[in-house]
Amino acid sequence: MVQQGWQQSSYCSEGNACVNVSADAEGIYLRESSAPEVTLRAARHPFRVLLLQLKEGVIDG
Repeated sequence: MVQQGWQQSSYCSEGNACVNVSADAEGIYLRESSAPEVTLRAARHPFRVLLLQLKEGVIDG
């Protein structure tokens, strides 16, 4: 797991309740800023499909 660096949503206000995202050749990584020691890994294609379905309203997020 070699992430290039964590990015934080521009919708995140000041504080420790933000989602951070990172990516490398192995996949997409997510963590919460208040608990950065816990990381969730998702494969690229399924994560892309999930985001597209959320944007299209197929999944109620």
